[in-house]
Amino acid sequence: MAEHAVHCPALIDPLHPPTPTFADLGLSAALAQGAAAAGWSVPTPIQAAAVPAILSGRDVLGLAPTGSGKTAAFVLPLLQRLLATPGLQDERPRRLRALILVPTRELALQIAAAVRALAPPLKSVVAIGGASINPQMMALRGGAHLVLATPGRLLDLLDQRALRLSDVNLLVLDEADRLLDLGFADEIGRLLAMLPAQRQTLLFSATMPDAVAALAGRVLHDALRLEAAAAGAAAGPQIEQRAIVVDSARRTALLRQLITAEGWRRVLVFVATQYAAEHVADKLRQAGVAAAALHGQLSQGRRSQVLADFQRGALDVLVATDLAARGIDVAQLAVVVNHDLPRSVVDYTHRIGRTGRAGERGLAVSFICADAPGSEAHFRLIEKRRQQRLPREQVAGFEPVAVVAAPADPTGGIKGRRKSKKDKLREAAARR
Repeated sequence: MAEHAVHCPALIDPLHPPTPTFADLGLSAALAQGAAAAGWSVPTPIQAAAVPAILSGRDVLGLAPTGSGKTAAFVLPLLQRLLATPGLQDERPRRLRALILVPTRELALQIAAAVRALAPPLKSVVAIGGASINPQMMALRGGAHLVLATPGRLLDLLDQRALRLSDVNLLVLDEADRLLDLGFADEIGRLLAMLPAQRQTLLFSATMPDAVAALAGRVLHDALRLEAAAAGAAAGPQIEQRAIVVDSARRTALLRQLITAEGWRRVLVFVATQYAAEHVADKLRQAGVAAAALHGQLSQGRRSQVLADFQRGALDVLVATDLAARGIDVAQLAVVVNHDLPRSVVDYTHRIGRTGRAGERGLAVSFICADAPGSEAHFRLIEKRRQQRLPREQVAGFEPVAVVAAPADPTGGIKGRRKSKKDKLREAAARR
């Protein structure tokens, strides 16, 4: 893949001309007005660089942190190119001209909502797993101009001959690192083989691991590489990061205390399992906090309802697994809490990127379990790869209790230091 790199300025320098408007970038007046109504009034650096490049027909590799405005960077010029196609709105059946592949249902639905608000004349169809395939097949009758899909469901629809890809001339791979991390590499390979070789391809990602670089080399031609920030770099200054040391059994009580004492609203809490999501949400509700769980075992209808309640402020806290939370874009999300630490630095970057979006300030808090072997070492590895170091905090009343277990006696006896009354009281306090 031949590519030309352009580094987008992270901030506007007051000594230089201000960032152009969307109209200056080449968007039509109608789309520029629609962008403003959707909250995209001033182009972010990645949008300012990507919009004119996409309008000119270039392949683009866009690298920018989560929350930097990548969605608008490709949706706006994509819609303009579609709307400018001669005879597009009158053709019957409609030919599929643009395809957007995303890793999660929620992301597909959010992008689709923006598309329908900005360009109602275009027919767009969402093709996602976790929902019945029959309504999606019905929606594709008569064709569609744009399909937003997760790879697995799109292949199901192709197997059912509900659509074809031979007329696609614009392909978007959004959150490419997530697509590959979730195991969609084989599905993407099958889909690429069905797409026309002559097309414009846009690949957007928050990080650039080797697998994404390899995919870019396969799908992009003479691409313009746009970087609003170095992939994998530390989050911008709009996200304050904190690391709090606490015993594992007291994390939820500490979370409740922080929500109350610091007046947090719109808090996204990450946990490792579906059980933990339900358990933590239930404990918070018992304490009078408006909370709900979000995980893969919920029906699509329930997931949509929980997200809608969170977005409109009926819920203060959403407790989610990584898989369920990918693609969530909630305006003014104040706080992200790593109740369970993420598996990798990539997951950490995506998690904390849910807050501090579009220039807003945000807070990301990680709980480090003093009594869990490897918790501190794991977080230090994340810090090392992000080239940062956070001071460790303790919260009054939730200081960790160090309990050193006596070594087992190989003879099976009861030798070793017996627990004192003080030790037993500490352990009891830690379990509360």
